[in-house]
Amino acid sequence: MTRIKSVFALVILGTLAAGCADMTPEVQAKRNPSLYSVHQPVVQRTDYVIDLYAAGGLPATEAERLRAWFESLQLGYGDRIALDWGAAYADPATRNDVAGVAADYGLLLTNSAPVTVGAVQSGSVRVVISRMDASVPGCPDWAYANASSGPITTDSNFGCATNSNLAAMVADPNDLVLGQAGASAIDPDSSSKAVKAYRNRIPSGYSGEVKSESTGGK
Repeated sequence: MTRIKSVFALVILGTLAAGCADMTPEVQAKRNPSLYSVHQPVVQRTDYVIDLYAAGGLPATEAERLRAWFESLQLGYGDRIALDWGAAYADPATRNDVAGVAADYGLLLTNSAPVTVGAVQSGSVRVVISRMDASVPGCPDWAYANASSGPITTDSNFGCATNSNLAAMVADPNDLVLGQAGASAIDPDSSSKAVKAYRNRIPSGYSGEVKSESTGGK
C-alpha cells in the first residue's frame, strides 16, 4: 500500500510540473524548433496626397500639376490611385480627366480612397497615391547562428536570403498580402493552349522520314 501511495504521489508531482511547463514554445530567433523562418516580409503602406481645383472637370493647369506630381513620385506598377471628394459628390468629368492622366502611366483608378489627414476643401478633389513597400526587418541575423549548445533549433538567419530577395523583387508588394484574384470566367481555349502546343510540337531532330544508316565502310 505504501508503494502505491508513493507512485501516486510521483504521478501527481509530474502532472503539476507538466502543467507549469511551456507546452507551446514560442517560435523565435533564439529558439526555433520548426522549419519556418522567423523573419518574414513586412509590407508597409505610404499615402501621398495632392489637392486639385476641379469644377466640372480638371483645368489644363491642374492637369499639368498632376502630371508633374506623378513624375516626381515616379508613378508605376503597384501604385494605387484613388480620388477623395470629401463631403461633396463625385464629379464624373473630373474623374475621367484624372483617369486619363493615370492611363498614360498604365494605371487605373481604384474605387475607394484611404483616410487621409485634413478635410478636402469645397470645389477640390484629393488625389491619393498608396504605395506599398516590402522588407524583412532584422535580416541578416547571425545572433544565434550555428549554436553548438542547447536543443536542436533552426538557424536564426534561416530564410533571410530567400525572403529578402522575394521582398526586393516582387513587382507588387500587395501580392504578398492578398495575392491576385483569379478570373471569374474560365476560357477553355486559354487553359488548353499549352497542352495543344505541346502535342503539336515536332520532336527535335525529326524532319521527316527516318534515315537509313549503313555500317559499311563506304
